[in-house]
Amino acid sequence: MADSDAHEQHDDALVTDRLRLRHWRPEDAAFHRRLWQERDPRVPARRRISPDGRPTTAELQDWARSHDPGPAPGLLVVERLAEPGPVGYCGLVANSVGQPDEPELAFEFLRSSWNHGFATEAATAVVDQARTVGYAHLAATVRAWNTASLRVLEKLGFTDTGQTEPDALHGDSILLRKVL
Repeated sequence: MADSDAHEQHDDALVTDRLRLRHWRPEDAAFHRRLWQERDPRVPARRRISPDGRPTTAELQDWARSHDPGPAPGLLVVERLAEPGPVGYCGLVANSVGQPDEPELAFEFLRSSWNHGFATEAATAVVDQARTVGYAHLAATVRAWNTASLRVLEKLGFTDTGQTEPDALHGDSILLRKVL
């Protein structure tokens, strides 16, 4: 199956052979909080559950209600077609390095969903949709220690730009790009 045939769009969702990518809902808050809880301790504290338990499930419900999907197709919840419930998220966010015409690919999955090819499958659908929308390039930033995400990005054809943001505490961030 060609990449362009690997997914189709239904009701504001992207569908692949095994996955459905859809917009966030308030009922996704418990899943979203679990992602926060599972994050590697090297992830900056502002992206992990705080000592006082924030963000709370209620705060994440509020976030889902007001979430601006960002650059099309946006940041989407990933579900398996064969099993109910979210397993991760994948999509495009505003580029953190200041190039609005070049959105950033972002993805994160529950640990129980690692090593099944879900990140690669979901990200392929998002990259294909980004191409359809008309973007010429995508960016991705990833910590140097995150070898699994680096492998996914390599499979998708992202290349290292040589630009690195040094961070002795959390690990250097590497900037990658993909021409669409």
